[in-house]
Amino acid sequence: MAYAALNSTIAGLGSTATFSNVFDEVSKAAVDLNVAERLWASWYLWMQNDTIATGIMSFVMHELVYFGRSLPWIIIDAIPFFNKWKLQNTKVPTWREQWECAALVLISHCTVELPQIWLFHPIATYFGMEYGVPFPPAWKIAMQIVIFFILEDAWHYWFHRALHYGPLYKSIHKLHHTYSAPFGLAAEYASPIEVMLLGFGIVGCPIVWTLVTNDFHLVTMYLWIVLRLFQAIDAHSGYDFPWSLRHILPFWAGADHHDLHHERFIGNYASSFRWWDYCLDTEAGEAASKKRRERKLAEIRAKKAQ
Repeated sequence: MAYAALNSTIAGLGSTATFSNVFDEVSKAAVDLNVAERLWASWYLWMQNDTIATGIMSFVMHELVYFGRSLPWIIIDAIPFFNKWKLQNTKVPTWREQWECAALVLISHCTVELPQIWLFHPIATYFGMEYGVPFPPAWKIAMQIVIFFILEDAWHYWFHRALHYGPLYKSIHKLHHTYSAPFGLAAEYASPIEVMLLGFGIVGCPIVWTLVTNDFHLVTMYLWIVLRLFQAIDAHSGYDFPWSLRHILPFWAGADHHDLHHERFIGNYASSFRWWDYCLDTEAGEAASKKRRERKLAEIRAKKAQ
């Protein structure tokens, strides 16, 4: 639906029109749209500035999802009953650690991520991103999000692994490893350079996809960001429950995968999936170390037998 057809009607309401007034007019004129699509269209028509409308919506969504998803893990950390599922159960974060982490993350969001969020709309629309209504079909949204998870995981693996190279680790990545036993809020506890570098895999993959296919919508971006934030926060939660996703999907990384990375400071570099670490022999933990030792011993015996 083109917004231009409604602009004259909305303009007739005057500069004092409320969002509710705009929504009522959109609902009368676009009965074929569902509630979410009418709310979406009303927001852009009411704001009358698409870049500002996207910027505000994106930042508010990011903060609500990040801190909203972290809140259950803060509560779980405060309840001893759940301690039996904590991977490093002798290292439960204190309230002070939680508070200091949240403060630094919020500062980072407002100083490092906010400008990137604000620039996303003009850059993405320049490359062809759509943001009108109606929304794309559910199958297309789901397909693109699966592709982004795969692409971002590859980006994250290689750049995360590079950040563990001596000088890069000391100057960039060491801050993220402040907590050897991670917790939900620590997912984006990182230096500005790391936030931008690894964040490009999250934001850059959709932009490249748009450039190549010319088939991408902002609502897909939002759903992708929400799911990726859930993944990052849950991976840093420090808890592995019997019902955790990795027990259903064996190739899913999960908290146990990333918790080992923080505990050992090496290995398990991927974000969402296990296959890069498995194929490139960078798995962390006793089981993986034992396999490597057995393989080396087998190679030594084979050489001696020749």
